[in-house]
Amino acid sequence: MSNHAMSNTPDAPSGGMEKFLNWIERAGNKIPDPALLFFYGLLIVWGLSAVLSQVDFGLIHPVTGQAVEINNLLTGEALASFLANMVTTFTSFAPMGIVLVAMLGVGVADASGFITTGLKKMLNVTPKKLLTPALILVAIVSHTAADAGYVLVIPLGGIIFHAAGRHPLVGIAAAFAGVSGGFSANFIPAGIDPLLAGFTQSAAQVLDKDYVVNPLANLYFTGLSSFLIVAIGWYVTEKIIEPRLNKLPIDEDAEKAPDLGSFTAIESKAFNRAGFAMLAGIVLLVIALIPETSALRSPEGELTAFSAPLMKSIVPLIFILFVIPGVVYGRVAGTFKTQGDIIKAMSDTMATMGAYLVMSFFCAQFLAAFSQSNIGTLLALEGAAFLKALNMPGQLTIIGMILLTACVNLLIGSASAKWALIGPILVPMLMALGISPELSQAAYRVGDSVSNIISPLMVFFPLVVVYCQRYVKSTGIGTLASMMMPYSIAMLIGWSIFLLAYWALGIPLGIQAPYTYQM
Repeated sequence: MSNHAMSNTPDAPSGGMEKFLNWIERAGNKIPDPALLFFYGLLIVWGLSAVLSQVDFGLIHPVTGQAVEINNLLTGEALASFLANMVTTFTSFAPMGIVLVAMLGVGVADASGFITTGLKKMLNVTPKKLLTPALILVAIVSHTAADAGYVLVIPLGGIIFHAAGRHPLVGIAAAFAGVSGGFSANFIPAGIDPLLAGFTQSAAQVLDKDYVVNPLANLYFTGLSSFLIVAIGWYVTEKIIEPRLNKLPIDEDAEKAPDLGSFTAIESKAFNRAGFAMLAGIVLLVIALIPETSALRSPEGELTAFSAPLMKSIVPLIFILFVIPGVVYGRVAGTFKTQGDIIKAMSDTMATMGAYLVMSFFCAQFLAAFSQSNIGTLLALEGAAFLKALNMPGQLTIIGMILLTACVNLLIGSASAKWALIGPILVPMLMALGISPELSQAAYRVGDSVSNIISPLMVFFPLVVVYCQRYVKSTGIGTLASMMMPYSIAMLIGWSIFLLAYWALGIPLGIQAPYTYQM
């Protein structure tokens, strides 16, 4: 269908906001295809590395203690290494493996009809008015399962909204906002909590060698932030994004919205058996996790630590937990008559990922070069040093830290890598002002989240572009950036105010360690 008819929706935003978003979309879509963008970015990084490698910036890396130098990537040795490692750089590009393995399982469940019937049942019990906040809440909770939200929740957001008679890109935007923009909003502990706490503790011990940071030091703040992000995402989706996207026609040959009307007796029977198979698999997994000596736990007995095999197995588990019910459903419903039908379902799913594979190749080469050049490290440390030199009052320093992190996040995607760089500078500085490391970490987490959704260098950003292109092939980086900019701005302002109010009221940020720094 060429147009997506909507009813009872508000008019599109007008005035300055609409002009601003239209400008972002036009400017962004003039940028070359994402694959070419990463290729040109690679050339620019090479050129900058050659120029900046001649400059002594006088900066010391806070972790290694070595002088920060820009590596020249245009030397004969560097170019030879680039060619020798080009294949492994591509094949070791982490998001690609995550996406492809998960999509194999999801493709089977989708082709069998299991997902469609599941959506029918879900929409029958979910009030239409609560569809948006429910989707955002699920997206936030998905953080617990590492990057599962990017490969499951975001595309399902498009399918659900399309099936409910709403523009699919609205569902993709809302889910993306919850998964990525609200990355640090979660009331369930995840692997990122102990990882960041470790860096925060090391940074705090620069000033106080006995300081201890609890891995759940921000648990209360991130938990309450979940409700804030749902509220902000709900408002932005229905008051700004949806009215604007309603004017965007869906392609004639786009994926059709699944028919989510009534389901037949055989569909219901197949879903019940497939659901039982999925539930049985989950129960078996839980039983395997219960023993403290479980092979799926970390050596310390933890389940959510990054070192735990469970956390490293999230994507294979997604594959298994979708393949099994997909096969059961297909057999009972008759959509899978032979084993070849199952393989065909996987093959058809992989056929839709061609554009993403091309983007992944160039993205992997660019990100590897950018990391090797040390340009991102230089910019992060220069920004932290500048913020320290301003010597602003505590509240303004917190805001400055959030803004600095949000800007650096456009260049360095890894949350732990950024915090390892700027934490040792900012945490001791703020401790001297009477600001706890736990509060510094909370401020960092806000800045680290809000700009994820507008950064083309975020490793899953190209994947979200591909999701959008299923419905509107003309979708480019500018289209997605203009969709997500209102979320980013609203979250930046709302979350920053929330953190300052939280601090002013003296509410505990999370579970504190027995010993903390005393002024």
